[in-house]
This record gives sequence, structure tokens and C-alpha cells, in this order.
Amino acid sequence: MADYDDPAAIASEVANAPKPLLIGLDVDGVLAPLVDHAADSVLLDGMSRAVSAVAGLDWVHVAVISGRSLDGLVQFGFGTDVDMIGSHGMERRDQAMAPLDAVESDRLTALDSLAVEAAEHAGGGAWVERKPASVVLHIREANAERGREAIDRLRSESEQIEGATLKAGSNVLELFARHGDKGTALVHLAHELGVATTVFVGDDVTDEDAFARLSPNDIAIKVGDADTIAPHRLRNPHHVLAFLRSLATP
Repeated sequence: MADYDDPAAIASEVANAPKPLLIGLDVDGVLAPLVDHAADSVLLDGMSRAVSAVAGLDWVHVAVISGRSLDGLVQFGFGTDVDMIGSHGMERRDQAMAPLDAVESDRLTALDSLAVEAAEHAGGGAWVERKPASVVLHIREANAERGREAIDRLRSESEQIEGATLKAGSNVLELFARHGDKGTALVHLAHELGVATTVFVGDDVTDEDAFARLSPNDIAIKVGDADTIAPHRLRNPHHVLAFLRSLATP
């Protein structure tokens, strides 16, 4: 059983870290409880105010760094005081994403076809999400056995496409025509801002990319009980809310 940290204790550690700080936050499973359909997701009650309160601190810069596309992040209503980075770092609200070149476009078309075939194999409940440079097979609501078979088949087939990369998540497999990861996005933003300490809070397998890029002086916080390299752990979005509230009102 996982050992969880006290939200107030982590807030105190963050508040006492060298400043200024960059606090990166995943959304689904961190700021918003997980749901079967991404479009149904909403921030935990009080979370928007807490994020804005932290972003209002003189010594903090807050960024939402998500696997969702920017279009998929719009529904949460993050204000301009929060930097918004989507598609695992490939999209940023204040910077246009470079268009896919011909090779990448052809690669994305091929990956899309494979994902559609895999969803058909998984049957009812499986669906394909499309982003600017990737496609995602979701099997959370599909038959468990058929869903696993579809994921395995899709992984094997997509690995044969030159230049494609994959990211496995919770009941999803994402196929990329162009590589992107949250860790690279987090490091680039921290360098751009000139921060002294970087904090990242995430819950999914893809968030381990960000944890892996943090230095020993930075602060990595895992949400949930899955395996992680992060030294700190919060139980769920309710504990994330308590952490943010404690940080905003030292």
C-alpha cells in the first residue's frame, strides 16, 4: 500500500524551496477526477480558485502541462495567469505549433488508420481521440480482454511505422507522428523563466517523463498509488487541492 504525504507538509517544503518557482500541474487525475470521457471532465470544486491563488503569488509561475490538446484544455477555463501546454509539450497557448511536414502528415494518417482498426477490434466502448500530432486509442469502457488485445496489436503494428513513437497510459495508447514529452516541455519552460526550483504534480505513466527530468533540488509529486520515481505522493485531487490551498495561504 502506498504511503501518502501530508498536503500541508509538502506545501511547506515547496514554500521554503529556492525561489522563484515553476509549478507544473497535470490535469486529469490531478486537478480533475478521472472520468470515462475526457469531454465530461471538470475541475474539482474549488480547484480553479486554488490554482489562481497560487499563480498570484509573486514567487510562483504556474503551468498546466497535459497530454490533452489545447482544444481539450479549453473546457477547464484556465486564466491567462496560468501557462497552458498541451499535447505532451507540443502545443502552447502563447506559441503556435509548427505544422506537420509531409512525412509527419503521412505518418499521422497511417497511425490513425491503425487506431481505427484497433478500436473496431476492441468493440463497443473503445474510441479514437485525435490531436494535432497524435491519435489515442481509449479502451476504458471496452471489454477488458478485447481492449487489451487491441492495445497489444496496435502497439505491435505502430512500432513498424518508421519515426512513430508511443506512450501508454491508463487504458490508453497514444501514437505520435512527432515526438513530444512533458519532461522536455517542463525543462524548456523552467529555463525560459529562469526559475530556481521546479515542481511537478502528475498521476499518469506519461508524467514519469517529467519526474525523470527534474534535478535533485526540484520537487516531484505523484498523485495516486501507481509506481513512480517521485519521492512525494498525494492520494487524489482532493489532496492536491489541500496542497494548493496550503501553499496559497502560508
